[in-house]
Amino acid sequence: MSGRIGQNAGRPVAMCAGRKSAAGIWLGAAALALTLTLPLASEAQTSRPAPAAKPSRASALESFADLAEKLLPMVVNISTTSAPQQTARRSQNPREAIPTPQFPPGSPFEEFFRDFFERQERERGSGDRPSGRRSTSVGSGFIIDSSGIVVTNNHVIAEADEIRVTLHDDTTVEATIIARDTKTDLAVLRLKTERKLPAIKWGDSDKTRVGDWVIAIGNPFNLGGTVTVGILSARGRNINAGPYDDFLQTDASINRGNSGGPMFNNDGEVIGINTAIFSPSGGSVGLGFAIPAGLARPVIEQLLEYGKPRRGWLGVRIQTVTDEIAESLSLGETRGALIAGVAGDGPAKKAGIEAGDIVLTFDGKDVKDMRRLPRLVAETKIGKPVKVGVWRKGKSMTFEVKVGELPEDEQKVASVDPKPPVGKSETLATLGLTLSAINPETKQRFNLPDGARGVVVTEVNKDTPAAEKGLKPGDIIVEVGQEEVGAPAEVADKVKKIQDAKRKSVLLLVQSGDDLRFIALRLEGG
Repeated sequence: MSGRIGQNAGRPVAMCAGRKSAAGIWLGAAALALTLTLPLASEAQTSRPAPAAKPSRASALESFADLAEKLLPMVVNISTTSAPQQTARRSQNPREAIPTPQFPPGSPFEEFFRDFFERQERERGSGDRPSGRRSTSVGSGFIIDSSGIVVTNNHVIAEADEIRVTLHDDTTVEATIIARDTKTDLAVLRLKTERKLPAIKWGDSDKTRVGDWVIAIGNPFNLGGTVTVGILSARGRNINAGPYDDFLQTDASINRGNSGGPMFNNDGEVIGINTAIFSPSGGSVGLGFAIPAGLARPVIEQLLEYGKPRRGWLGVRIQTVTDEIAESLSLGETRGALIAGVAGDGPAKKAGIEAGDIVLTFDGKDVKDMRRLPRLVAETKIGKPVKVGVWRKGKSMTFEVKVGELPEDEQKVASVDPKPPVGKSETLATLGLTLSAINPETKQRFNLPDGARGVVVTEVNKDTPAAEKGLKPGDIIVEVGQEEVGAPAEVADKVKKIQDAKRKSVLLLVQSGDDLRFIALRLEGG
């Protein structure tokens, strides 16, 4: 199962970490800690309840102390070290010195980091030579088995040469990596200890409601054993961290060093793994995100059993259903996942699913949008036959698909034998395009691949819907209205029929290089 995951449009989403990626995501060993000042009791809370009334869980909680005392021993602090990757050189220009992290004026960290980096610069001396200094990062984790199995975020230990885990009683032990999964940012460690350790209990993240209290324990700024409280603010958040984004959101404060730490419910069960924050500067602004236990637990179980995640695979490439695409296909409501391509030997192809189908249901569950389908497929047991409901050419259809196992390298959509091109160039003012048949001349001019089929775009008029949607010379129109085309005249004929049917847009299947995508173009005057 694969889908295109776009960039986060400059949104400063931080993965509770110390280094920043090109997409504006902070990676490394920072974290989520949840803090919230408890609200003053309302009149309803302070007034005497009726004898038969049962106090709500929120009003009954006067303190989290008993729960925190029970949970603290299950949470660990993780520190990693990695060898220096390159030679250090001291700059002769003080403006080129290593920048000191910026903290609010008067912050205790301001003076500490300034002194640290100035001392580091002095110790390097002059000329090229190895600094001899190993990079260090910190994070959090929690014990899931009394034998010493610990769960954390993959980005906490991603580049570690050595991993050391500190238990609640300040005992420090070495740890090794059992397995990891980059797609969900999860890792499982084994502690080198003979002790029987207290282990967490998993909770049902799907039952936790927006507004419920949540508790986090972690290692912010390497301080260790920090308990913080907040509420669940939202569910199903997509922060463009990976193909299976379905984060829990909290309004509580999150700080670096808590990545991989647990998020508990009021029963002391883990319902999430703290992973990321939304932040313009890398510091907390009160928007934090956790991987839900419902997503994490199956992956962790697979990592322990197989040493790798085993995900369900449908064998399709998908894209978002836009309002224009929904209208062009008479769908009525904008929903589902549009199949942009089908792997030749994949489960979907064998079941009869085709490019252009819109998946509306999978195994009895509604597919509200494109992001929903990858997770549903990934969580399905490999080999299980499931019913897949699709919308095809104005009709609902159902196919039975035997879910396969996602390959290590996802396969590309298989090519289809081309039809011989016919016809001449033609300009369609309605679309703002000039089209030509695929022939030796256009193949050479636009460097088209062997076996290309369809109609090639030779010109795109400015200020037209086609230009707005990114169509360019050299693109190939493979289908119009989910029907194959091989000549400009065929495109013109199909577009006219769509206009005569009083449709406002036309759906095109367009090939750009190796990429296939559906584009809904608004018809001029529509």
